Amino acid sequence: MAVKVTLAESAFRDLEEIVSYYQAQGVPEVGRRLVAEILARIEDLRVHPDAGRVVPEFEASNLRELIHAPFRIVYRREPRRVRVIRVWRSERLLRLPRE
Repeated sequence: MAVKVTLAESAFRDLEEIVSYYQAQGVPEVGRRLVAEILARIEDLRVHPDAGRVVPEFEASNLRELIHAPFRIVYRREPRRVRVIRVWRSERLLRLPRE
C-alpha cells in the first residue's frame, strides 16, 4: 500500500539551496541532477516508507533518514504519510524545523 509523501517548506528550501549552490559554482547541471536523484529517492518512499534508518541523533522510530551521498533526506514517518523535513549535507548536525 502506497503512502502519501509531502515536503515541508524547510525541505523545499533545502532543495532550492542545493540548486543555487551548484549554480554559483558554475555547474548548474550538477545541482539539477542531484535534486532529481533526491526527488527520485523521495518518491520511492511512497512504496517503501520504512526504507530509511532511524536518525542517530534522536533515536525516535518515526524520524528516519535516507542517505544519498553527500546528503541526508530526513523524514517523519506517520501511519499513512511520510513528511520530508530536511535535505542536508550529511556532515551537518540535525536540527528539526518548528512545523
